[in-house]
Amino acid sequence: MLSRLATRSLRPTALPSATRTISVQNILHGSPEAKEAGDLEPLQHSKIVARGKYLHAFEVHTVKPDQVDEYKKAAEKYYTGLRDDGELQVKLSGNFETVVGEQDTFYHILEYTNEAGFDKAWKKVLNSEHTSAHNAMRPFLQSRSTHLAQEFAFLPTAPPHEEGGIFELRVYQLHPGRLLEWESAWRKGIEARRKFVEPVGAWYSQVGRLHQVYHMWQYPDLQTRKAKRDQAWQLDGWADTVHKSSQLAKSMDSLIMVPLPFSPLK
Repeated sequence: MLSRLATRSLRPTALPSATRTISVQNILHGSPEAKEAGDLEPLQHSKIVARGKYLHAFEVHTVKPDQVDEYKKAAEKYYTGLRDDGELQVKLSGNFETVVGEQDTFYHILEYTNEAGFDKAWKKVLNSEHTSAHNAMRPFLQSRSTHLAQEFAFLPTAPPHEEGGIFELRVYQLHPGRLLEWESAWRKGIEARRKFVEPVGAWYSQVGRLHQVYHMWQYPDLQTRKAKRDQAWQLDGWADTVHKSSQLAKSMDSLIMVPLPFSPLK
């Protein structure tokens, strides 16, 4: 029935064939320019832009301001428990507290082998002692959410290391259908930034809040961040990349975070 209704609603405003072709291209690729840039195939985001080796979960917790210390203790017990349970095969990519941006907010990035790995781990957690450790965090929370994301193929997540300093997580909410165009523009210009600082990782959401991309950077401090960003602006290509990619976003957030003591990335 839904198909018949949709067909009837389109008949009065049927588009010329050329217009329909452009519209389909915009839905599948974001724009004809994105198709030309990457010779992209319809509806194959995971094959075109994803590394495809791992699935990353972004678990975001907003904590009651007067219970942050208690939450940190409970979070350490829960996430290190997941990390140390060999049957789960869950790796911690990073655990962070936001210091500039939404306050009392924590990001936990977990790595699974793939969707099947997530399914397996989730089922095991629901029937194990990890459930009680997870529940111990809940009284301290105001809100929580989980988003599943893929790594961009050109930028695998950095391995665990301890370099010190701060992390910047940039979160962009894209206009629907513009992911491939954004990836094409950003990939072309990212080498300018890499001359001065190597990214920690870059991901796009697949489940949860859709049309969202993340990329993370590490700096010794805010002053170094400013200096390195200023250097990148002097190179050909970076300004054009920023202009093109920003036009594809509905909103953009820059969060400054510090790693928690048990975070593999420090």
